[in-house]
Amino acid sequence: MDSAPTIDAIRAARQQLGSRVLETPVRRLEGFAVEQRLGATHVILKEELFQRTGSFKPRGALIVMMGLSDEARGRGVVTLSAGNHAMATAYAARVLGTTAVVVMPAHADPARIQACRDLGAEVELMETIHRCVERVGEIERTAGRSLVHPFEGPGTALGTATVGLELCEQAPDLDAVIVPIGGGGLCAGIAAAVKQLAPRCLVFGVEPTGADTMHRSFAAGSPQSIDAVRTIADSLGAPFAAPYSFGLCRQFVDELCLVDDDALRDAMRFLLGTAKLAVEPAGAAATAALLGPLRVRLDGKRVGVIVCGGNIAPATYAKHVSPPG
Repeated sequence: MDSAPTIDAIRAARQQLGSRVLETPVRRLEGFAVEQRLGATHVILKEELFQRTGSFKPRGALIVMMGLSDEARGRGVVTLSAGNHAMATAYAARVLGTTAVVVMPAHADPARIQACRDLGAEVELMETIHRCVERVGEIERTAGRSLVHPFEGPGTALGTATVGLELCEQAPDLDAVIVPIGGGGLCAGIAAAVKQLAPRCLVFGVEPTGADTMHRSFAAGSPQSIDAVRTIADSLGAPFAAPYSFGLCRQFVDELCLVDDDALRDAMRFLLGTAKLAVEPAGAAATAALLGPLRVRLDGKRVGVIVCGGNIAPATYAKHVSPPG
């Protein structure tokens, strides 16, 4: 595996990103409803849903694309994504003066598909995520476009590590940080930054039960895949793990936990009621873990919670946050 990003490299990446990405806010989650559910736990939200394009994804996409040669950037880029990475790649292409083709599953959130088009990307829709993978390979070969991978590679991890750098500077002395895992690019970068800046801080990765590729990979000791994604958290629906992000997660993540779709919906309602945040299911995953499997373990601790995205169509959001039954 290539070496992990150093703190000096992460700081340089943040400087290189400049105003193309925002330093997203952190906020302590307080109130009676919070105390009822979480007792004395000191919860600090890292609100990455307020990032440009509505998720953390531009950080990695920009670092990858700024690392391309002028010639490669001139030929344009291609990616596959259920939405957030597609939007980020479209945004990065726009601000860097190139073009993007984004390949998305046909079932992707309509609001995300339209956002990609609004940002100037050419959108292709495929029946399944596996067919998306095949189509991206075809475009790479025939059009010479460079792949901007949705979660794998040193550039992606270097970009996402800037989230961890910001969090540690904005909220020092954390006891734990909880990070959602799809393919693992976000968790790999954040964990690498946090563990180098605050070695005693625990890092927990969270996956939905219907897309548990990192759990399977940890158990097997190598990157694994799943036959299908079965979760409402489509942004966390990576069908496989990949070597670099898997390696960083193995090196820096202390523990993994799982949350089901009902727990994601509960956390969405909780964030709406307590923080007044309307988040997509993936954006609620870290909160779901804190409310559920990590509740007792982190009782009374100072915990950073990554709210990774908020891109969801209104009708879909309303369906998820409607009271059960």
